Amino acid sequence: MSITENILCSKSHEYLLKNDDETYTIGLTDYAVEQLGDIVFLELPDVGITFSKGDTFATIESVKAASEIYMPISGKILEVNSSLVDSPETLNEDVYENGWLVKVKATGDISEQDDLLEYEDYKEELE
Repeated sequence: MSITENILCSKSHEYLLKNDDETYTIGLTDYAVEQLGDIVFLELPDVGITFSKGDTFATIESVKAASEIYMPISGKILEVNSSLVDSPETLNEDVYENGWLVKVKATGDISEQDDLLEYEDYKEELE
């Protein structure tokens, strides 16, 4: 089964994956990375910081543009994919398995996910 069958996507191109331990993995969708082109820099937050839904939690730069990355839900950062900071180009190769950005514990209500789209619906909206 593909990971895209289990993720929810925001209109700002972040994805949210619920893990078995009730935490969430957050990253950028394949579409977002494709649009950015070759990733050259990534800045991620420190573990322990809490963000509200919609807050900027990371910055990414490619050969084309610099962009902010937004929290799709409110949450506390539990883990950061620090290997991406040293090798941001990993995102261009694999956004879902090795290119995740952070893992969080949700601090908001489940209703915060109401505006997120299933991957297939997200892809349709892009067309």
